[in-house]
Amino acid sequence: MTEILAVLLIAAVVGGIAYLVHRSTVQRREALAGLAAELGGATMAQADLTREEEVERLFTQARRALGRVDVCVAVAGVWPSDDVPVWELPLERWEETVRANLTGTFLVARAFLREVERSGHGSLVLVGSTAGIFGEAGHADYAAAKSAILGGLLLSLKNEIVRIAPRGRVNAVAPGWTESPMTRGFVDPERVRGVSRTMALRKVAQPEDVAAQVVVLASDTLSGHVSGQVVVVAGGMEGRVVHDE
Repeated sequence: MTEILAVLLIAAVVGGIAYLVHRSTVQRREALAGLAAELGGATMAQADLTREEEVERLFTQARRALGRVDVCVAVAGVWPSDDVPVWELPLERWEETVRANLTGTFLVARAFLREVERSGHGSLVLVGSTAGIFGEAGHADYAAAKSAILGGLLLSLKNEIVRIAPRGRVNAVAPGWTESPMTRGFVDPERVRGVSRTMALRKVAQPEDVAAQVVVLASDTLSGHVSGQVVVVAGGMEGRVVHDE
């Protein structure tokens, strides 16, 4: 890829000039510090993306540090590991999951679009999940939040962004099972064999698989006439079993 993105605001970097956002854990800070060094000294920031004032502060800091924000990837989210059917699902968990995934995405998207209104240009990439397409038994809270991102939110924003940026674009990726800190302990070989029965490719994705598609969607060169689309990164997953064993 020859195009260099002017500014890239993300929680898991995919390339370009970056402003790295993280929630505070020692492991995440250390990982992002190494990533920032690899990218040539990218700026790091800490924020709780479910808090309105912190998101606004974050984008103000990003603009001051980088000059402008051209691309935003709203990737932060939480997948509750406990399998809980709806009739046993506490309201507290439902609200926490929806806030972390849907409300957090809304706050980031809103703040970014305010930057787009200033500059007249921008590309937003939302991160959903195959749970938002096929559902996920035992995780209705997560599936509902991700479905809202891939459906109503995405399709509304791709029409709204052109009011302030005629060439502005909004797209989304929908990863399936992906090896990450969030899924650690859930992608052992036996589990992969089970979950991949609905996938043509019998393996889980690596973060780089998802990141590559994010870069493609973010790029005006590669995807300048693409908006309102969902790219599924899930090895050909279907809502049915395609392998007997």
